[in-house]
Amino acid sequence: MNITVLCGGLSGERDVSLTSGLMCAKSLSKKGHKVFLLDVFMGTEVTADEAFSGETDFESQTSSIDVNEPDLEKIKEMRGESPDGFFGKNVLDICKKSDIVFMALHGANGEDGKIQATFDLLGIKYTGSDYLGSANAMNKGITRRLLIADGIKMAGGTSYTAEDHRNGKTDEWDFFPCIVKPCCGGSSIGVSRAENKAEFKKALDECFRYEDEAVVEKFIKGREFSVGVLDGKALPVIEIIADGFYDYKNKYSGKTLEVCPAEIDDVLAKKLGRTAEQAFSVLKLCVYSRFDFIVNEAGEIYCLEANTLPGMTQASLIPQEAAVIGLNHADLCDFIVKKSLERF
Repeated sequence: MNITVLCGGLSGERDVSLTSGLMCAKSLSKKGHKVFLLDVFMGTEVTADEAFSGETDFESQTSSIDVNEPDLEKIKEMRGESPDGFFGKNVLDICKKSDIVFMALHGANGEDGKIQATFDLLGIKYTGSDYLGSANAMNKGITRRLLIADGIKMAGGTSYTAEDHRNGKTDEWDFFPCIVKPCCGGSSIGVSRAENKAEFKKALDECFRYEDEAVVEKFIKGREFSVGVLDGKALPVIEIIADGFYDYKNKYSGKTLEVCPAEIDDVLAKKLGRTAEQAFSVLKLCVYSRFDFIVNEAGEIYCLEANTLPGMTQASLIPQEAAVIGLNHADLCDFIVKKSLERF
C-alpha cells in the first residue's frame, strides 16, 4: 500500500509527533509498504505524483525529543510562506494519493478531530478514531462529563475559562493540593500541582498561556497506571513511576520508570482493563487509544484522561504494552492500518 505517515504540526507535542512519525514510517516500510513521511505543517516540495515513486531509507534517519517544549513561533517562521494556513505545501494532494494516512500527530490540530473531519470531507482514509471520538476525548471537560455519567470515577473537579480567572470566579476553588491542566493539552504541557491559593493562581496563569480553558481536579495520591486499548480490547497494564512530578520534562528525560506488565494482582489488572474498554466505548473511539489512571490507597480507580493518538516511539507506552502480547512495533503499526481500513 501507499501510506503517508503524517506528523509534526503546531502543537506543543510537535517533537514527540516527529519521533512517532519516523518510528512508524520505519515499521511500515519493514512491512513492505511504500511510505512517505510528511510534516503536516511544513509540507514538502515533493509532488503527489513523486511521493511514492522512489524508495526512502528511513533506517538511516534519527529523531529525538528535547526535554524542553518546541518553539512554535520559530517553526512558523521556518515555513517561509504564509504560516496562517495549517496544511503545508502539497500535504492534502499527497494524502489524497495515499491508500491510507497513518496519523502520527499528537495534540491540537491532529488529535482533536479537525484533521479527521477534513479528511472525511475529502474522502481520505486515515488511522484511528474519527472526528467525533477524537473531539470527545481531546476536551478533558467533555471527557469528564461523559465518563462520570457512565459510572467511571474521575477526581472531583471543574472547568474554568480565562475570563473566569480574570473576573475572580476561580477564587471559589478551595481544595488543595489540586492539579491544574489545559483542557485540550497533552504530554503534561502546562500542567501544574498547586498546594495553596498562591500556587493555584500561578498554575492558572501558566495554564492559560496555552489555551483559554482549564480543568482543575483534586489531587489523588496513589499509583499511576496506563492501559492501551487495541480493537476494543485492553492491553496489559503498565505502571508509571515518576521521579517527581510527571511533567513534560520528566516524561522525556528518561528518569521515569515504566513497568509492564504492572506488578499488581490479577483482580486490579482486570478492573483497570475493563474500565479502559468501557471508556473507549463511551467516548466512541476506534481502533486504538490509551487511558491513564490513578489507583488510590483504598484501591479505587480514577480515570485521568484519554489519548486517541498516543505516542508511537519505540519507548512509548502502547508499543511497550503491545510487545507483552507478542506484537512488535511493525506488527502494531500494520495492525492499526488494517483495522482502520475496515472502518472505510
